[in-house]
This record gives sequence, C-alpha cells and structure tokens, in this order.
Amino acid sequence: MGKSNGKSEVETHGLDVDHELPPADGDESSSASTQSGAVSAEPAGVDAELQKVKAERDSLLDRLARAQAEFENARRRAAKEQQDFRDFAMTDAIKSLLPVVDNFERALQSKSEAADFRAGVDLIYKQLRDVLTKLGVQPIAAKGEQFDPHVHEAIEMVETPDAADHEVLEEWQRGYKYKDRLLRPAMVRVARNPGK
Repeated sequence: MGKSNGKSEVETHGLDVDHELPPADGDESSSASTQSGAVSAEPAGVDAELQKVKAERDSLLDRLARAQAEFENARRRAAKEQQDFRDFAMTDAIKSLLPVVDNFERALQSKSEAADFRAGVDLIYKQLRDVLTKLGVQPIAAKGEQFDPHVHEAIEMVETPDAADHEVLEEWQRGYKYKDRLLRPAMVRVARNPGK
C-alpha cells in the first residue's frame, strides 16, 4: 500500500511536471510555426486595411480637387456675369447721354449771340438733368437745409447771426444720390450761430 501510494504520488507528480515542461522539439517547431503564421496573417490583414484607407483617401482628395475646381469655375462665371451686367448697364446709360453730348457740340459750333448761347446751354443742362433723373440719380438738397453729415460735407463754418445754427448757407458743389446710395456728398458752407 505504501508503494502504490508512492507510485501514485510520483505519477501525479510526474503529470504535474509534464504540464510545466516545455514541449518536445517537434512540438516546439509546430508551436513556432503557429505563432509565425498568426504573425504573418496579421500583417496581411493590416496591409489590406492600409490599402483600403489609402484608396479612400485618394478618392476623397480627388473629390476635393474637383469640388475646388467647380467652385473656382462658378466664381469666375459669376464675376464675368456681373461684369457683363455692368457693361450692359453702362451701355444704356451712355446711350442716353449721347444726345446731350450732341447738343453740346452743336452749341459750341453755333455763332449765336451770348444770350442765345446761354439759353441753348440751359436747355442742354435741363436735358442732362432729365437723363440723370431717368437713370435714378437725384441731387441732394443743401442750401437752407440743416447740416446732415450723412449727405453734406462741411468745407467751412461761418459765424453769422442771420441763420440758424448748423444751417447750410451755400452749396459749393452739389451732391448726388443714386436711388438710396450716396454717390458724393454736397460740399457746403455751414452757419455757426450759438445764439440760435
């Protein structure tokens, strides 16, 4: 009984030792090949994934380049259309001014008296103002008005008791608006009257 117990202890002990021992030479090579197979299989999957990501990147870069080119073409087209529209608008404005130029040339070629010449120039001036009005250009009221820094530019302040404070005394150069847009301010002399 003692031997059998000892034998079983040795066998049990031997089994434990067998589990802890490294594999035999044949087993070692199969284990190494299994490990190298796992390692070699892993890079193949990584390479495939890398190629897929590179292809997606190239596709996105191509789409971005195309989108940028389309945007640049659209910007150029819009700029050309705006320029064409401005040219067309200018053509209409110039056509409407040509009769005024013709009348100025006729007036300068005539050999009439000074009074007749002045009357002709007045008619041309009226014609020119009518053309500008049709184009949407309006003169800015100045003389006798209160100074407005949005539409008037003061070139001189004059001390005077005869006008209200900040009243426009004189218009040196007329200002104009195109619809609601200021083309140029009226250059004016403004009263300074602290008493009023």
